[in-house]
Amino acid sequence: MANANGYVTPAPGYRLPDALRLGAVRLEIADVDRSVDYYERVIGLRTIDRAGARATLGVNGNDPILELNEVKNASPHPYNRRLGLYHFAILLPARKTLAEFVTHLGAINAYAGQADHYVSEAFYLRDPDGLGIEVYADRPRSEWPVKNGQLAMGLDPVNMDSLLKEAGNAKWTGMPSGTAIGHVHLHVGDLNEGEKFFHRALGMDITATLPSALFMSAGGYHHHLGTNTWSGNAPRPEEGDARLIEWTIMMPSEDVRAAAESLSHAGYPTSLAGNDVLVEDPWGTRFRMTSA
Repeated sequence: MANANGYVTPAPGYRLPDALRLGAVRLEIADVDRSVDYYERVIGLRTIDRAGARATLGVNGNDPILELNEVKNASPHPYNRRLGLYHFAILLPARKTLAEFVTHLGAINAYAGQADHYVSEAFYLRDPDGLGIEVYADRPRSEWPVKNGQLAMGLDPVNMDSLLKEAGNAKWTGMPSGTAIGHVHLHVGDLNEGEKFFHRALGMDITATLPSALFMSAGGYHHHLGTNTWSGNAPRPEEGDARLIEWTIMMPSEDVRAAAESLSHAGYPTSLAGNDVLVEDPWGTRFRMTSA
């Protein structure tokens, strides 16, 4: 059965609401001073709160996007050799602001990979601990290509001439209002188990599949979550490793309860943290469901 966007979304017993969005991510890092400098100077976030070994960053003095938690001498994150975080993705509100960000990267001589995914244009960086970051802007939904009932997300080079023309003479002053966490992409141990957990139990729609990756979302978005098996039989991260501690799903309170019930019914444990629900996926990566 095809939804209004044209791709197939076979609905599980419970389905996450269209109003879903993602909140802040929490990272474990080795040096909070070093990481705050990087995320302010390179990425363009601003410190909202700082207390000892912890810092919260966001845009415009509020709108938290990132929490940093220092564990001295935490081991760097090895590329594609550990389960958990592949990257977290910062969504910019317009192509023009992405162009300004890329111009800024050039001005400070910061390296970034890049890709045109057809649904979005994206740039990839790694923080001082090796944790992956994507900064991207979406194309209009009307332009997202659909093939055989799923989104056709590609991996072409970004048209840099076209993109940089968008920047004009604007000066980069940091991440603008409207910036948010757009999606999280995880290394998992098995795509079938990932489909069982995130799609059937949690209630995400499947939007695109590859032989080694699965993309899921709510509300017709191209993906709020990506999963892949590119790390092979890599170990899970542990305390003392640079890692993703937690990512956040925000939705109405009645859906927080319904999603928790759906997970519990499928045999996956949940726990309460105040009014929030905490869940670990089958590979130990935790997420928080909240209405805050």
